[in-house]
Amino acid sequence: MVASNIFFVLASLVLLAPTLVHSNDALCGPIEASDKDRIQFALNLEFFEAEYFLHGATGYRLDYFEPEFAQGGPPPIGAQKANLDPVTHRIIEEFGYQEVGHLRAILNTFGGFPRPLYDLSRENFAKVFNQAIGYKLNPPFDPYYDSIRFLLSCYVIPYVGLVGYVGTIPNLANYTSKALVAGLLGVESGQDAVIRALLYEKAYNKVYPYNITVAEFTAGISRLRNSLAKCGIKDEGLIVPLYLGAENRTESNVLSADTNSLSYSRTPPEILRIIYGSGSEYTAGGFLPKGGNGIIARSYLQKA
Repeated sequence: MVASNIFFVLASLVLLAPTLVHSNDALCGPIEASDKDRIQFALNLEFFEAEYFLHGATGYRLDYFEPEFAQGGPPPIGAQKANLDPVTHRIIEEFGYQEVGHLRAILNTFGGFPRPLYDLSRENFAKVFNQAIGYKLNPPFDPYYDSIRFLLSCYVIPYVGLVGYVGTIPNLANYTSKALVAGLLGVESGQDAVIRALLYEKAYNKVYPYNITVAEFTAGISRLRNSLAKCGIKDEGLIVPLYLGAENRTESNVLSADTNSLSYSRTPPEILRIIYGSGSEYTAGGFLPKGGNGIIARSYLQKA
């Protein structure tokens, strides 16, 4: 009962905190862009996922599997093979190959741009997790250390692409665009569900050597993303108060969804605020130290 009350209070604070930093000046509505530009924007996340999953499972970057896809873009900073158990290894390896297919589908249909520079170093992830928890972790969080930490780091990634695709589909004009993004969304949703389910199995377990549970880490990451995006609550951890659970009947939150159990959506500016870690689509940083590529991402940097 005590543990349940603690998580009730924690989840309430996590979900309410972003509303305090909601900015009326932030661009939360749809943007003006062509189908091509919207779908190419997604390459910023697809390259990210491909590089992280492939490095984590195989130790090799995208160029090893598809040399032409990066179009001369720089290799990621600090990416490496993770110390994964056999089951997690197979799952992450499969996810990596799926991302190669996603890149191929987008590039073959709409073309692309050079791979942006990504910072996938343990130092950068450590900064993100310090922000999520609210203080400096000791030792620094290392996503490559073991399976549970790698899965927690993966919690950061596919969901952002998922909500981005949900936000993209209603604004697409032609059938080819809609069909492509619907196909991408299906697999991204599956990846996110698998990661959340694996983490949920250990939701109340503390992550060694920290006195922090898996559920508390996910709550912190979700809070951080809501705070950075500045457009209200569109992200929830694995455990929520009963009144926020599906039909107000469960505290479990294996799939993050709204009151009607529909997926949340995000705009390109919201996504940039999150992956830059700056809270601004005009200020590059975080996982994309030199900013994203493509017309949409570069337009904001040029305005800055």
